[in-house]
Amino acid sequence: MVLDNLGDSLKRTIKKIANAVHVDATLVKEIVRDIQRALLQSDVNVKLVLELSKKIEQRALEEKPPAGMTNREHVIHIVYDELVHIIGASRELAIRKQVIMMVGLYGQGKTTSCGKLATYFKRKGLRPVLIAGDVHRPAAYEQLQQISEQVEVPFYGDKSEKNAVRVIKDGLDKFKRVADVIIVDTSGRHKLEDDLITEMKDIFKTIKPDEKLLVMDAAMGQQAGPQAKAFNDAIGITGIVLTKLDGTAKGGGALSAAAEVGAPIVFVGTGEHSTDFEKFDPSGFISRLLGMGDIKSLLERAEESMKGKDAEKTARKLMSGKFNLNDMYEQMNMISGMGPLSKIAEMLPGGMSGKLKNVDMDETQGKLKRFRIILDSMTNQERENPDCIQASRIRRIAKGAGVENKDVKEVLKYYNMTKRMMKGFSSDRKMRRNLMRQLDFGK
Repeated sequence: MVLDNLGDSLKRTIKKIANAVHVDATLVKEIVRDIQRALLQSDVNVKLVLELSKKIEQRALEEKPPAGMTNREHVIHIVYDELVHIIGASRELAIRKQVIMMVGLYGQGKTTSCGKLATYFKRKGLRPVLIAGDVHRPAAYEQLQQISEQVEVPFYGDKSEKNAVRVIKDGLDKFKRVADVIIVDTSGRHKLEDDLITEMKDIFKTIKPDEKLLVMDAAMGQQAGPQAKAFNDAIGITGIVLTKLDGTAKGGGALSAAAEVGAPIVFVGTGEHSTDFEKFDPSGFISRLLGMGDIKSLLERAEESMKGKDAEKTARKLMSGKFNLNDMYEQMNMISGMGPLSKIAEMLPGGMSGKLKNVDMDETQGKLKRFRIILDSMTNQERENPDCIQASRIRRIAKGAGVENKDVKEVLKYYNMTKRMMKGFSSDRKMRRNLMRQLDFGK
């Protein structure tokens, strides 16, 4: 989970508000102290923490809740609002032809983020390419080349050339007619030195990039603030990519650094895989930290996973109660395409992520993989009409999938349970109609 300690502390604070008999000045001061402690331990800038505390306390004591909202709900909403506010504004990178210049110091995850960004645009239907503009760090060329092969996007670099501007210009000439998004990896340093600033400015003047993204390690803590300011003063960064945000205790420092320099966070890296890369949405991020889920991001992942398939047709079929093993197979493929189950669980509302915290996600992910192998071992007739699967067919399917008979029976048991659940849902017309409307399928 992203910023686990901060999230746990904030959830306890929200629970304290929700369970309170009365909302009074004593409770408000208590929760403000809890929030201060949680944010400072997560390395959020002290000045921002004090401003936030003052604002929460003032609003909680002076504002009256709007019609239909209780005092407790209103205070929770104030906490949510102000936490979103301290992160600052957000923005999305346009899905169009563009040149993106990636900058940052050594060890921040810049080259890896180039590959993740290429994967992001590739999933959006564009043609990204990578240019190796880091001509100083040993093995930088080989690392970006290897990443380009892993994510299957074109790559350009020149190991013999030590002039970064020349390498990047040659790469632009090669790719400008065939690529939609040109991602340029640039050199870093152990600290922001004059020669690095000069090289960045020369590259900027030569290629005139549409975006200048600063890549920062979230574990930097409050050192992130001065670093972000220095890069911003040098070339005017248009966005920040935060890496290694999963599990770090100091992530709050990097989050608040973005607010300090007025540069929006555009992406966060949450793991090692090329798909562990998310558009940053302050409201969704804070909602997850508070245990409220992030349905918007969950639906976006599902939509990307089902790309090229008729999502509306699939949804209507499931909600009608008509459900066979082919539909279940499609459902499992969609879930697998959305990424690790632990990250999907974070986006679930109503405290579901907390309830799933003790579930062995790796074991569950492995079970889904085994189920899909078993389904692959069935004929299309068996998947369309599961009732025909009797003892002899179970033995054949198990042998073909390399599993035991009980594993095949487990798949059929799971299918029957899911089918019953779908039938129950299809009989509730009001619930079905409301959900279809939310998904923009209903009128």
